[in-house]
Amino acid sequence: MKIVLATANKGKIDEFKKLMPNDEVYAFEELIGKMDIIEDGDSFKANAVIKAQAIYDKLNDANAVVISDDSGVTVPVLNNEPGIYSARYAGESASDEQNNQKLISQLKSRNLKSTPAYYTACIAIIYKNEVYTVHGWMHGEVGDTQKGEGGFGYDPLFTPSGYSQTLGELPPEVKKSFSHRSQALTLAKKVLDVIL
Repeated sequence: MKIVLATANKGKIDEFKKLMPNDEVYAFEELIGKMDIIEDGDSFKANAVIKAQAIYDKLNDANAVVISDDSGVTVPVLNNEPGIYSARYAGESASDEQNNQKLISQLKSRNLKSTPAYYTACIAIIYKNEVYTVHGWMHGEVGDTQKGEGGFGYDPLFTPSGYSQTLGELPPEVKKSFSHRSQALTLAKKVLDVIL
């Protein structure tokens, strides 16, 4: 199955390719070049659909399956920040490191070593002009110290429930077994099984 990912995030592309080893998975840039998509929705779902629709329309291929993901970490004690702004928490073109440092500074300003948080992933699928969405969640805590070199985004700060190591420390296959994106992708595959 040929699947086009509506993302330029190398971490997400690698993760999707690992999660879908039996499919032809392409980043949209491989097929149509660079394209800026304005994510101005008010939820993970809205932004996932915006991205998928923009790529689907540009591809102009009735047989294309376009999948997009919008995801991020939500920290309730920080008024649910960074939430849908996770990728640009420290600014429009902020690096993972800059976003992590902003989150750390927000925790420290409240004298918090760690606090409950959760990841959300919404996957949008567009096929033959129909839109489908699914969600996955992963609960745990964010801390004020980065640990581990693995993963991407906020992974070095996030310790999933039931574990003592951050996602940055855990092996990728462990993260893959329960991550928010893995859960959403499991549901997305069920949708694909029905529509294809």
